[in-house]
Amino acid sequence: MPEPKAELRDRLRAARRRRDTAALDAAGAALAGHAAALPGATVAAFVGVRTEPPTLPLLDALRHRGIRVLNHEELRTGDVSLEYVSKLMHRKYHDAPTIRKVLQTLWYQVNSGQEIYVVGAILPDDTVRGGTGWGAEFAKLCNKPLFVFDQEKDRWFKWTGEAWQAQSAAEGPIITHPHFSGTGTRTLQPNAKRAIEELFTRSFSGSASS
Repeated sequence: MPEPKAELRDRLRAARRRRDTAALDAAGAALAGHAAALPGATVAAFVGVRTEPPTLPLLDALRHRGIRVLNHEELRTGDVSLEYVSKLMHRKYHDAPTIRKVLQTLWYQVNSGQEIYVVGAILPDDTVRGGTGWGAEFAKLCNKPLFVFDQEKDRWFKWTGEAWQAQSAAEGPIITHPHFSGTGTRTLQPNAKRAIEELFTRSFSGSASS
């Protein structure tokens, strides 16, 4: 079983608090080193504070590449009532800055994509677990093609407009639009990583385009 999110978060925060300034600067430089490999033309990135690795070098590197970095005002465009989201998702979202930023970012991801691909777990009420669930629910509201790879069930599901339809191995989704969005859990399991690789192979290999 994967480590519960709350325990993982506490463990990571404790490890961050033990870092000295030199270690934090090294972590920030390492993050900036990934800027060249990040896909897409628009990203939402936040400034690291307190014990978090500094992200200003990453933001500078992204802008140097010509990547659009969403600012706070732009993110606020995607603000949504947490009371409304809680009611829609059948769970309580507390008014904390972190969850609000997550929901704002998901709004931009879904709003910008014509097809939505999610990795997570589908719950009995047809929502998706965690903050990721708002991305899936917003895609439903926008009537956008929506696919979820459920790590626990080890298969893709397609939202038909009324219910989740399980996809067989031969019916795996194919990305058909140049503007698509992907989101999901931070704790990817090996089967999810494989599913993502297979999705891209099906969609962008020579045989898929012929």
